[in-house]
Amino acid sequence: MLTQDQMKLAAAKKALEFIPENAVIGVGTGSTVNLFIDQLGTIKHLIQGAVSSSEATTERLKALGIPVLDLALVDELPVYVDGADEINHYLHMVKGGGGALTREKIVAAVAKEYICIADETKYVTVLGEFPLPVEVVPMARSYVARQLERLSTSGSRVHPELRMAAGDKVFLTDNGNYILDVHGLQIAEPVSLESKINQIAGVVTNGLFAQRRADVLLLGTQSGVEVKR
Repeated sequence: MLTQDQMKLAAAKKALEFIPENAVIGVGTGSTVNLFIDQLGTIKHLIQGAVSSSEATTERLKALGIPVLDLALVDELPVYVDGADEINHYLHMVKGGGGALTREKIVAAVAKEYICIADETKYVTVLGEFPLPVEVVPMARSYVARQLERLSTSGSRVHPELRMAAGDKVFLTDNGNYILDVHGLQIAEPVSLESKINQIAGVVTNGLFAQRRADVLLLGTQSGVEVKR
């Protein structure tokens, strides 16, 4: 039986087949993407470089000798490769467990094709078991939390929690903002909920990737990598 890490690695290796030569590609953030970056290092001579979605990814790319470019200097990205905390059969995703959701959304918006790499434990029928990250401007934390609580229904209570880092310090994104992790959601309509949350004053963005969903899912399973479009 394959471990979760082995399924992640299989998906990461499969992603190399989707990388065009002599191109600048977008690279996401997270444990599965780290495995992809390691694989990307083996073909770094075939690409021009990468646009990174986080400081952590930038460091990992540079350590392997892969040039990291500023998105403002890139006209287009043929491919963006990233993971997911949850993904459904429509290829809508919940992301942001690593806190890089805003930059991930920006890079994904520029990319022509979004390749999601994940293992089968991330493939779900209904999104929401994984808490939905919402990046907020610090001064708006309490206001946004109250607005999010209003998403509660008779069947579920929505509970936003401020994400903390080590040493009882508030977790800060690369943009200097806070994250509220929203528990208790059952997300039946991801596209509309993404828009609704983003309209709350003080929200930078939320971890629903539904309006810009994945184009291809490379799903590592016990029987190999499944390609879903």
